[in-house]
Amino acid sequence: MKNTLKQKLRNNEAVVGTMITTFDNPELAKILKVCGFDFFVVDCEHGHFDYSAVGNICSVAREAGIPAVVRIPEVRREIVLKYMEMGATGLLLPNCDTVEQATALVEYSKYFPMGNRGVSLLRQHTGYEKIDSATEYMKQCNEENVLMIQVESPTSVENLDKIMSIDGIDSAFVGPNDLSQSMGIMGQYDNPRFIEAVEYVITTAKAKGKYSGIHMMSVPTLQPWLDKGMTFSLLGNDLIFMMNAAKENLSKLKK
Repeated sequence: MKNTLKQKLRNNEAVVGTMITTFDNPELAKILKVCGFDFFVVDCEHGHFDYSAVGNICSVAREAGIPAVVRIPEVRREIVLKYMEMGATGLLLPNCDTVEQATALVEYSKYFPMGNRGVSLLRQHTGYEKIDSATEYMKQCNEENVLMIQVESPTSVENLDKIMSIDGIDSAFVGPNDLSQSMGIMGQYDNPRFIEAVEYVITTAKAKGKYSGIHMMSVPTLQPWLDKGMTFSLLGNDLIFMMNAAKENLSKLKK
């Protein structure tokens, strides 16, 4: 499947996705495509999804034509390889504080010469189709798959310039809850220190020719960051959307 996500980013379009946190019905991929999201993230850090569930979601996403990114629990070869083999369009690494973590992400997810991903081509990521040129296919994967590192601590902010200099790392993604809590200002998104840190993420990524984004639960909280130049962000999640719609409608009935 052609990665429309990378193409949109290269065209300087702001892409907006959402996160699957709770429901593992693979049809969610198609539903999110119909809703108009540019991509989605399956949360395998806080979420309880097993490999089979994620594989099923990625399969439907491939057929529906919507990029599926997986937030991995940690950077280990087994974890990274399995999600890439399922056909994930990209990976999001939480709590990425060091160059070593980001380098390992590239090493395990990219084929030679960028990395050392294991080669097995009759798999879900190829759609079980015959690959005429393995070399060309692997080159295309290296170019199109998306790697995002999550900025969630002052240490990550401090090391961001070096992390974003790594070939293969595409985007710096702010986790606002963890970043603010690690700064001792949990949830204070209007705090000048928080704003300064996030603005630094935007400018640093842009200076390296990379992208930046943030995960917010509402349009009013996300829009200001889009206006500041973020182009790779998340809005809400499956549970929030369901609960908000349910509460809104029930409140009209139970006046």
